[in-house]
Amino acid sequence: MKKWLPAVIILAAVVFWGISTNNSLVSSEEDINAQWANVESSYQRRADLIPNIVNTAKGYAEFEQETLTKVIEARSKATAVTIDPSNITPEQLEQFEKVQGSLNSALARLLAVFERYPDLKANENFKELINELERTENRINVERVRYNEVVNPYNSTIRSFPTSLIAGALGFEKKEYFEAAEGTETAPVVDFD
Repeated sequence: MKKWLPAVIILAAVVFWGISTNNSLVSSEEDINAQWANVESSYQRRADLIPNIVNTAKGYAEFEQETLTKVIEARSKATAVTIDPSNITPEQLEQFEKVQGSLNSALARLLAVFERYPDLKANENFKELINELERTENRINVERVRYNEVVNPYNSTIRSFPTSLIAGALGFEKKEYFEAAEGTETAPVVDFD
């Protein structure tokens, strides 16, 4: 019996380490899922603000129907794309960022049109909605950064030896980072024509 004791202790230690590692990875993965939900929540907040901005503007100015239509269409597309945080792929992130970029472009055009209407710019409700939209854009950026901050240690952990053995055996996979959309290194041009 005594000669089996060291083997039993080693086996028990390995099993305990495996269980502990699994629980730690599950917790990290849930942190990623929760942070992705925060990213989506921030985008939803923006999508919810858009009808208020458009309705306020409609009450104070006549503007291009095409611009309004593009904003509404872009909002619809942006809210239709969802991502399962437990299985984020680069393609899904690219598609998500593409529809959000279309919404950004439509909003920029809408805001440029609004600049033409001094009465609208002076309206306190409109000013507050635009400020709220700006705060929301800042929130979106913060949540994307926080998402990457929880993905980084998780990815490092599952790739580090010996944790990579348990992670691979239990199906824990590398998560994708939220990256800037292609072309965002160039500042957008605001055109009032």
